[in-house]
Amino acid sequence: MPYRHLFAHPGAKAFTAGNLIARLPMGMFSVSAVVMIAGARDSYALAGAVTATGLAATALVAPWTARLVDRYGQARVAVPATLVAALGSLALVLCVRRGAPDWTLFAAYAATATTPNTGGMSRARWAHLLKGDEGALHTANAFEQAVDELCFMVGPVLAAFLCGAVFPEAGTLAGVVLLVAGVLLFAAQRATEPPVRPGTRGKSPVRAPGMPPLLAVCLAMGTVFGAMEVVTLAFADARGHRAAAGLVLGLQAAGSCAAGLLYGRLRPAGPAETRYARCIAGMTALLTLPLLAASLTGSLLVLGGALLVAGMATAPTMVTGMALVQQRTPEGRLNEGMTLAVTGLLGGIACGSALGGWTAEHLSATAGYAVPVAAAGAALLLTLATLRPVPPVRPVPAVEPLH
Repeated sequence: MPYRHLFAHPGAKAFTAGNLIARLPMGMFSVSAVVMIAGARDSYALAGAVTATGLAATALVAPWTARLVDRYGQARVAVPATLVAALGSLALVLCVRRGAPDWTLFAAYAATATTPNTGGMSRARWAHLLKGDEGALHTANAFEQAVDELCFMVGPVLAAFLCGAVFPEAGTLAGVVLLVAGVLLFAAQRATEPPVRPGTRGKSPVRAPGMPPLLAVCLAMGTVFGAMEVVTLAFADARGHRAAAGLVLGLQAAGSCAAGLLYGRLRPAGPAETRYARCIAGMTALLTLPLLAASLTGSLLVLGGALLVAGMATAPTMVTGMALVQQRTPEGRLNEGMTLAVTGLLGGIACGSALGGWTAEHLSATAGYAVPVAAAGAALLLTLATLRPVPPVRPVPAVEPLH
């Protein structure tokens, strides 16, 4: 089995376990912050503004953190960066608990922007460990995408449970413990850490051939995800089922997780650019299902089924996109290149949240489902217009068969 073959490599299980623990909080922190701040200050507007500020700060800081990781090594940078982010989360809890002025909430949450891109660091380890074996790297990327989806399935549910059943700050505190423990365990696995090449600065990933249009597509893809989340929350709230919105969104993540694991068992054929266009085309087509379910039935149950199916296009699209990022990122800048892609997604999520929220409020939640379809269509047009086969910056040897 391909996945069993992956974890036969020495050290793979250990760094994956640490990374999984560290990544789970990425689906917890935003939900925990909103519940905690809205409960204490009775303002969802303030809670949303604080989390949006943290997202914007992350988009600015994350590429610089990733550049330091490439230059000085994962362990030397990730651990102190994580501790700074943990202090920011703890400061947020204290500010909320003590009734500090609103501006302190923004400052504290902005400090969490130093959180390292643990998913990118894990993918960099696989790229080093598999030494360019394209087939095995495809399987590893699919596994990593499935882990992302798993975290976004479990994280929000766990955060909501802790904040509601224990105390409002419990979700944030648990996230801090998991993040720090996971990064420490991950960083301790030095045998699988990619070597640092201090003399290899290379061209910035932003200026590498083929990267700008790829990052623009990431921005459009993020718009899909941001709009889908907000519109689904509005759709469920309008029908008096706000509590069920998380479960409905979890179905979308579940579909993506299952498709990602299946996609990892397949052997990719043809240029990655062609596969990427096909994946985005499939995603655009499947995103019409939630729009049809919402407009024709108005049923949250039917919508959940539509989201489950629509989510199956997400992981293959993201896996192929990350493969392109890895191919086009200059040697020695892999963490930075993948973090730039994540930054593009974050920027798109912010735009999609705003656009989806405006559409749901001024038109209807049902009409809001047209926003993800339009964003995916824009990503497809951009892909067809700009993405052409580019010689890989990172050398890719012949594919070795997996046993």
